Amino acid sequence: MDAFYVVLRITLVFYLITPGSSSCPVGCSCTDDHLGRSLLCMETSMGQIPKDIPEDFTKIRIENCHLTELPRASFFQVRALEFLWLNFNEITLMNIKSLEGLANLTELRLQGNKLTSVPWMAFQNTPKLKILDLKHNRLDVLPEHALRHLTALTYLDLSFNQLSVISKEVFTNWPLYQTAEKAWGKEGLVSNVVLALHDNPWLCDCRLKGFVEFIRGVSPPIILMNSYLMCSGPTSKADKFFHEVQLKTCMKPVASAPETNITLPLGANATLTCLVKARPDPTIHWMYSLKILRGFAAKETHIDEETVTSQLVIPSVHLADRGLYTCMANNFIGNSSVSVALNISSSNFSAPLPPPVPMLSSDENAFIDIRIAKQTVYGITLEWHAVTENPAETWFTIHFGKYDSPKKEMIYIGPGINSYSVSDLLPVTKYEVCVTLKNHPPREGQCIVFVTGNDISEMEQRERLIHIIVIVLAMVLAVPAGMYACTTEARFSCVDRCVDLWRRRRMQGENLQGTDRQGTFDSLQAASDEGLCRDSEEKPKKRRKSEDKCKGGSAAHLY
Repeated sequence: MDAFYVVLRITLVFYLITPGSSSCPVGCSCTDDHLGRSLLCMETSMGQIPKDIPEDFTKIRIENCHLTELPRASFFQVRALEFLWLNFNEITLMNIKSLEGLANLTELRLQGNKLTSVPWMAFQNTPKLKILDLKHNRLDVLPEHALRHLTALTYLDLSFNQLSVISKEVFTNWPLYQTAEKAWGKEGLVSNVVLALHDNPWLCDCRLKGFVEFIRGVSPPIILMNSYLMCSGPTSKADKFFHEVQLKTCMKPVASAPETNITLPLGANATLTCLVKARPDPTIHWMYSLKILRGFAAKETHIDEETVTSQLVIPSVHLADRGLYTCMANNFIGNSSVSVALNISSSNFSAPLPPPVPMLSSDENAFIDIRIAKQTVYGITLEWHAVTENPAETWFTIHFGKYDSPKKEMIYIGPGINSYSVSDLLPVTKYEVCVTLKNHPPREGQCIVFVTGNDISEMEQRERLIHIIVIVLAMVLAVPAGMYACTTEARFSCVDRCVDLWRRRRMQGENLQGTDRQGTFDSLQAASDEGLCRDSEEKPKKRRKSEDKCKGGSAAHLY
């Protein structure tokens, strides 16, 4: 009997000193200390988060294990988890629900990964998080409300990333900053919050003005780990510290020309000059008869920090070179243009200067297929396809602005160009962009209305950054970001049939405007392959089903 009790005690002791050893992932070790149970995985090629991690771990450290993503509910079952270290992996994607179930998490370290963005909404699930280490990643955007769910932080490290321009509102709208600032002034003592923002390629132009002023005036309870933040650009401010630069407010371009009417003899060299004042630096290009010039050399020279001169050089001018040249300048605030008329004098030629652009009759009816071809954090790229009687001479007007604005900016586009990019869109703003024939007002089927989101995480999920309502002829689509409807990808099936329908209706003298209807595809999944392009009945007797499948899973209804 005594021997039995001895064996029983030895077995019990062995069990107590090696708890859960059988449940440790291969290549990892499990230990107990004063902080609780710990999982340690170092330099193993697991490639993904181990499954079935016991729920009683309080600390998990997985480093140099070639992890590439944090999927949804990565540690959902480990509800006691307080410390999560995932340093020096290859994580490029973090799911918005990756931290689901981690209500007790106080420390998250993701140093040395490859994150280009973070779904900041994920931190709704970590109300007790105090330490967030994101240094040595590739973050290039910090949305205005990125920190709104990090209300308990005492340490935030964003150093050694790719941040170049951020708004001071990122920090002034931070609930923790607002609360701590009030408590500091009232009580004189609150917990400090340490920020690390150094070693980012800060672009010190007018867009960074508010942030630079914030950094200069930062004081407890906010403490900068390194207060000597340095500019990487533009050239005039490179390698200067924030406290050494003076930044002005941003300004839309103002274009002017020393000479707006130039006459030269046949064979002479022409130099057209355009002077642009803008903050930040504008993008400048020259257009001739509303075509972007790519054959001639344009030289840009900075006169000062906000003034740029662009010179277009046309060697040995010919009669075909005469006409109206337009210098167009734009930055994220707006655009401006100025035109220069070039006349060629010749003893054997006295014909008048041709009109700068061909004019279309006011009653010409054209079909325009318009779509958003690309979306980025900063804007969109618009593409269109037009059916006109004279495509080689057709030119267009882009009407762009806020949806409720009575006056839209107009950009003129000539033959041979079917795309235009709009950048630096404001968050949480409803926009409208239309493509029409030159000098024609927008009509039904020629406009896109979209709304920008308010958080970068929404873009990461490709669900809410930009909601698009596309109107093509008698067609209305609502396409979630990241998806293409059949009108955008299956142009030669769906759109051509739409054009045929339009032509037949035009010959019959029917009015299509009364058939416009709206439909949405917000509920469609991007992975679906079941969507078919189909003609929906205008009347029950006119229903037809198309056999063309749409790429990307969206479906379009033609009315």
